Amino acid sequence: MSQEKAPTRILIVDDHTMVRDGLSSMLQRQPDFEVVGEASNGKEGVEQAERLRPDLILMDLRMPEMDGVEAMRKIRLHQPEVDFLVLTTFDTDEYIFDAVEVGAKGFLLKDTSRDELFNAVRTISNGNSYFQPDIASRLADQFAVLRKGGGHVTDALSEREREVLNLIAQGKANKEVASELSLSESTVKSHVSNIFSKLGVNDRTGAVTTAIQKGIIKI
Repeated sequence: MSQEKAPTRILIVDDHTMVRDGLSSMLQRQPDFEVVGEASNGKEGVEQAERLRPDLILMDLRMPEMDGVEAMRKIRLHQPEVDFLVLTTFDTDEYIFDAVEVGAKGFLLKDTSRDELFNAVRTISNGNSYFQPDIASRLADQFAVLRKGGGHVTDALSEREREVLNLIAQGKANKEVASELSLSESTVKSHVSNIFSKLGVNDRTGAVTTAIQKGIIKI
């Protein structure tokens, strides 16, 4: 006799109380979902993930204290088995690629239907990925461009990462970069970490030197 699958344990991370309440209410009505906790920012999300050990995390991207990409990166260091489904209002290529790079298995916009949200959670819980068609198409286009150019995904800096790298090359500290680009310092740190990873370096000097050699930036 087959054993019934346990409900998917879900953690909701979003800085808007009404959004969290609405998501929790919808998901809890499904017999195969169990909302085990909520968090109002990325930092709290990391703490809650460590304490609650969810199966899947619904993650917003732009939040105070720590953004969603940085939170996913930190959580994955200690919980590589956890799944991430991004649910956000921001669908720029930069956000999409950064989220996928740190391990998001799905990406939905907040105007998605309830049924599509449920379908995404179930699809990911069954070991697959789920991206809305237009987002999946943009990801495919990006991979095609990189493959045609003989490059690798890890070599492709986003426009924002290039802006950050240019300011680093000017000798600006993270706090100064954050001020100039109207970003939080934690978001800048996340971009810097992405830059290091994509360029295969360990420090700011190496990043600038490598970027110059590759023709990514000029000084």
